[in-house]
Amino acid sequence: MALVNLEKISLAYGHKQLLDNVELAIEPRERICLVGRNGTGKSSFLKIIDGQITPDDGRVILDPQMKISRLEQDVPNDDHRTVYEVVTSGLGNIAAIISEYHNILHQMETDASEELMNKLFKLQHELDAKEGWAIQQQVDAIVTQLELPADTKISELSGGWRRRALMAKALVNEPDLLLLDEPTNHLDVEAITWLEDFLISQNITLLFITHDRSFLKRLATRIIELDRGHLTSWPGNYENYLQKKEEALQIEADQNALFDKRLAQEEVWIRQGIKARRTRNEGRVRRLEAMRLERQARRNVQGNVSLAVSEGDKSGKLVFEAKNISFQYEGKPLIKNFSTRVMRGDRIGLIGPNGTGKTTLLQLMLGQLKPDEGTVTQGTKLEIAYFDQQRAQLDPEKTVIDNVAEGSDMIEVQGKSKHVISYLKDFLFDPERLRSQAKTLSGGETNRLLLAKLFTKTANLLVLDEPTNDLDVETLELLENLVVNYEGTILIVSHDRTFLDNVVTSTWVFEGNGKISEYVGGYEDYLRQARQENKTSDGTSTGKNSASKKTEAAKEKTDKLSTLTYKERLELESLPAKIEELENTQAALQAEMADPAFYQQSPADQQAKNKVLADTEKALEAAFERWELLDSK
Repeated sequence: MALVNLEKISLAYGHKQLLDNVELAIEPRERICLVGRNGTGKSSFLKIIDGQITPDDGRVILDPQMKISRLEQDVPNDDHRTVYEVVTSGLGNIAAIISEYHNILHQMETDASEELMNKLFKLQHELDAKEGWAIQQQVDAIVTQLELPADTKISELSGGWRRRALMAKALVNEPDLLLLDEPTNHLDVEAITWLEDFLISQNITLLFITHDRSFLKRLATRIIELDRGHLTSWPGNYENYLQKKEEALQIEADQNALFDKRLAQEEVWIRQGIKARRTRNEGRVRRLEAMRLERQARRNVQGNVSLAVSEGDKSGKLVFEAKNISFQYEGKPLIKNFSTRVMRGDRIGLIGPNGTGKTTLLQLMLGQLKPDEGTVTQGTKLEIAYFDQQRAQLDPEKTVIDNVAEGSDMIEVQGKSKHVISYLKDFLFDPERLRSQAKTLSGGETNRLLLAKLFTKTANLLVLDEPTNDLDVETLELLENLVVNYEGTILIVSHDRTFLDNVVTSTWVFEGNGKISEYVGGYEDYLRQARQENKTSDGTSTGKNSASKKTEAAKEKTDKLSTLTYKERLELESLPAKIEELENTQAALQAEMADPAFYQQSPADQQAKNKVLADTEKALEAAFERWELLDSK
């Protein structure tokens, strides 16, 4: 029997239809990932199942024996309760008794007064009466299992530990269905890996929202997508979803093009001369009216963010050089005796637990902080664009438009003047949102606004501190493409493992106590190299400096290239440009064929264009296959 059945659920906010006759069944032990663009209603969907929102129409049928818990997206910053109190708050009415009992036990460690003894005795009776001892043991067990500091205030913990405490709150009543809204936000890689292992081990039914593709791939047994008010189920893994989704969008585009062709033909017919209007078929006229209404009601695919950065003049060959730098904060060593060189064109990822000094190192490189020891030298001709995870570059009291244009109607982007409204539309801001204060934006909207502000500047050095938080997967992939194609130098702090694997050429790993190690490649490359080092270790230090690692990587790359002939190497180098040219041709043809005017051409012209498109797609597929073959060699 399904735990949850949704029947024809509809929900609208104002004129925006978020859910349109949505149906879903959730079976026991499924792990379902809900995907969709920012603002499509995913969080509202979870709240409907949880009972926090009542839909406008439809029925929510829940197994009467089922318990539901939800992990909220937002992590509290000003909660002064202890961890134990937060965890027990997930138990309902008995939570206050268990929390007070625990607090008195804690106080009695230093004050065994008669007053406290009497309170404790009274609470014991209440727990007896409500059979609360088993529940209290449940709380103690989950606190121990998640290694939580029970008597520490939530406000004193890092974002990752607050998230872990909220997870304990969601799990303490042993739910049959766990709803998770962006569970990896504010977590470092180590904590995300722990969360994945923990959720898999619990064998619990999950419905979760995430932008972390590695997390999605490891956990999801089924993917459901909320797109333009409709819910679609995609059994299988993430790769299967991407393939089937692309096929479905192509079918939709073909059907829309065919409909638009018929509509254009009918519009031509209705505008014929007096004689035709006298003799026209009234049934055909009514069908045309219906087609017009259907076209008007069509909800088109939401556009993608248009990301492009204005690259300045080339910097000097040397971008940064750090020599034996050290830095402490409140007596804690964040960076100890670190040396490195950053050269023009390097793309470096910084990873490590929260609080280990990643942002501090960026600030040292940029000259915003001075090292306690050692020196940092900046190269020449640097033009820097800095994405700050604290979003300090945005004024929360200013409107969206004023944060980017600062009172002007026009801005300069990539050497060209552009109206600010048109520019912000590229970042998916609706005109009605442009006069909203920045403090009213969602997390994803705030990140898009910061990217919009950042990319108005010319830069040959991008410094990105947690740029991927709250971005939907489509925008993440566009940001990846921008970073990969960017010819300048990039430093990136991120906990998104897939993002790092796709874009960086080397990784600085913060291992704690001020130690920073450098590895070639992305996150998976770092894990592989670290495992290899552990295997060869005999109990003595086998750490290698950055220079020797770079030498080994260069040799590995040379060995790989040596398996290709000279002709094949030239072909491999030329294929990306060829693929890009074919993709541009394909996009131009598809755009032309989507225009109703295309179908007013002669059948011979239409057939010729269709043949060109088919040949282009065939050549593109062959180019990709050839590139994969040569790259694998």
